[in-house]
Amino acid sequence: MQTLQLLALVGVFALMALLMFLRKLPALLALPLMAVLVALLGGIRVPDVLEHVIGAGAVKLHGAYTVAIFGSMLSVMLQKTRVVESFVKKGAELSGDNPWIIAVSMLAIIALLFTTVTGLGAIIMVATIVLPILSSVGIGGLTTVGIFLFGLSIGGTLNATNWAVYVSVMGLQLEQVRPFALLMFGVSTTAALIYITAQLYHDGQELNLRRIITGSLLTLAVVAGLIGGYHYGLTPAAQQQLGTVAGRAGTGLKWATAAGLAALALLVAVRAVLSDKTKASGEVHWSAYFSPLIPLLLILLFDVNFIAAFILGLLYAFASTYRRGSLNLLVQAALEGGAVVMPAVVLMFGIGMLLVAIMGPGVPLAAYPDGWPVLGLLRPLLAVVQPQHAWSYVLIFTLAAPLALYRGPLNVWGMGYGLAAVFLASGFNPLAIMGLLMAVGPIQSISDPTNTQNVWLANEMRVDVQKVLWNTLPYTWVLAFAGLALAALLFM
Repeated sequence: MQTLQLLALVGVFALMALLMFLRKLPALLALPLMAVLVALLGGIRVPDVLEHVIGAGAVKLHGAYTVAIFGSMLSVMLQKTRVVESFVKKGAELSGDNPWIIAVSMLAIIALLFTTVTGLGAIIMVATIVLPILSSVGIGGLTTVGIFLFGLSIGGTLNATNWAVYVSVMGLQLEQVRPFALLMFGVSTTAALIYITAQLYHDGQELNLRRIITGSLLTLAVVAGLIGGYHYGLTPAAQQQLGTVAGRAGTGLKWATAAGLAALALLVAVRAVLSDKTKASGEVHWSAYFSPLIPLLLILLFDVNFIAAFILGLLYAFASTYRRGSLNLLVQAALEGGAVVMPAVVLMFGIGMLLVAIMGPGVPLAAYPDGWPVLGLLRPLLAVVQPQHAWSYVLIFTLAAPLALYRGPLNVWGMGYGLAAVFLASGFNPLAIMGLLMAVGPIQSISDPTNTQNVWLANEMRVDVQKVLWNTLPYTWVLAFAGLALAALLFM
């Protein structure tokens, strides 16, 4: 009987993955349906399915989707006050006419904006400014789309809303998620710079390759020298002393940043009080450009609660752009922000249901004295397929990384978190699961032709969205390998 149940569970997973791959059933519906079927086939009683899987599961990720809603409010506020539009234009003005510098500048601006800004509307708004700027210096359409998608992915790596999902799903602490996210940010940025350089050269742009390569190798040599000198050139006592000095320097930098933020907030408050409130519009003041950074700095440096950080960022954006009608804009941002992010919220309902269906409600139930039945069925199977060594972890998931495409089982907005729940149920290290999903994430966020942003950007630049896939996949696949190698070193 257990063998039949297990086969049925695997069949449900495979069927739902196939339906999402063929785009016959959206993930919004597939995940809740999968949760109910998994629970029923696993031997869960109907009343418990209704109460625990559907009822409790829908609110299991309440922390993550509440953060998403507040983050979306700030995103809409920055769009309505033209902070995003002005920021991009200002960056373009300062970049000159060198294609490589302009491409890197646009990459940095996109990444910075999308640490906070979210939604297809924001992507379209930013893209309508960025795409013509990149095209005007002779950068090809395919490369332009790739640069934009790399910027989106890099920004998403530092987006606190995404961190909140890992915290909720994996049961991790922010202090566990943040360091690896910063490592992936560094690796992703390196991959993006390599992509830009290679693509511009392929497009026939005149690049000072010797200077770029020399500068890159020199930077790598300095970093390698510092790391090697620390580990092999210093005694343990000297390392400890250097660590103490670095800790004090970090504390000093932290409080210097706090002082700077306080001074900035005071300046913004004074401007808001003294500004001409009869003006309905005007140029965006430079202080408003810090709005996307406020939540990120508060979370990174001061461990401020996610929701509180976004609320403070929203208030800062309101004050730094204050003029006649700003209060109405704030109310509109609050209402529209919830609407913009609602598809992701509904998806998180389904993810929560699937997590409960596989792992149980988290409390013992008298009806199941031997534990949650689905969990008991899956554990023996996962004990066989779960990687036990660092090398097998890297090898298996590097080969499987393209399964993040087409809403596949490694796609976090498809079955990715469902698969994570299955691995968690087997006792797999949650940090290694987080590392897996973060490492393969760029394949989905950059290369996946089913992403709405990929389709829109490709259509706007008159290129085939499948060509975007084949153009970016070699880079994102290597990026996934690098991320998995880091995760293996740290967590396996």
